[in-house]
Amino acid sequence: MSLSVAQALQAAHTAGLDRVDAFALLGALLRCERGWLIAHDDALLDADQTARWADWCGRRAAGEPVAYLVGEREFHGLRLAVSPAVLIPRPDTEVLVDWALERLAAAALPAPQVLDLGTGSGAIALAVKHRHPAAQLTAVDASPTALAQARANGEQLGLAVDWRLGDWWQGLAGHRFDLVLSNPPYIAQDDPHLQALTHEPLSALASGSDGLDDIRRLLAGASAHLAPGAWLLLEHGWDQAPAVRALLDSHGFSQVQSRLDLAGHARCSGGRWPGTP
Repeated sequence: MSLSVAQALQAAHTAGLDRVDAFALLGALLRCERGWLIAHDDALLDADQTARWADWCGRRAAGEPVAYLVGEREFHGLRLAVSPAVLIPRPDTEVLVDWALERLAAAALPAPQVLDLGTGSGAIALAVKHRHPAAQLTAVDASPTALAQARANGEQLGLAVDWRLGDWWQGLAGHRFDLVLSNPPYIAQDDPHLQALTHEPLSALASGSDGLDDIRRLLAGASAHLAPGAWLLLEHGWDQAPAVRALLDSHGFSQVQSRLDLAGHARCSGGRWPGTP
């Protein structure tokens, strides 16, 4: 039995999906915009589309993210393929990219060396490379599956990044960078919010009892890989800025500061490594 667009949307509502998700999923299924769906609510889904719609509605009602169902997510103007192997890029992480682009513009280096640690889908590295083509991007992830996803995104977008398999600074001996970025795991391992994120990789989310274990590891190895005057910029939890700034201070960074996310929370913190470029 085939459904009309209106019937498909009603089925989604009955299954418990909110209107935004329903329109996003149906638009992806039919490869059309929301306006078309509204104007053509009598259009019929074919048998395959109807079957897939029923599957998607059931999986979304069970908590599977829209991005995993449709297989992609937009980030900083780029369309990225995503899968359960990688964290879904969030709008708040665009704050980290914007800050990085500001630092690159201020430094005005002809070919700045930029590192993205824990790249996941490659979102941060690819967004920086897209907006600042002169930057020489290296991106590291400890998951082979995630790195394969990032590499595929880079190839699809035609953006050159040096993709490397490794745990944080592993495999980067002898390399120093002018700018280092990371959106590391930063949720406390017993945080109840993790229950709503069970479809995403836990290794990309949780980090010890206070959520800061990976940031501590990252900072402990930073000095061997930062060029004089380099900036290190980190994303973290909405309430972790004071603790992260204190860690940056204790590791010798200057000009330590934070940036606000879309909700007005201090979402990213960073500092400058001593020395003159």
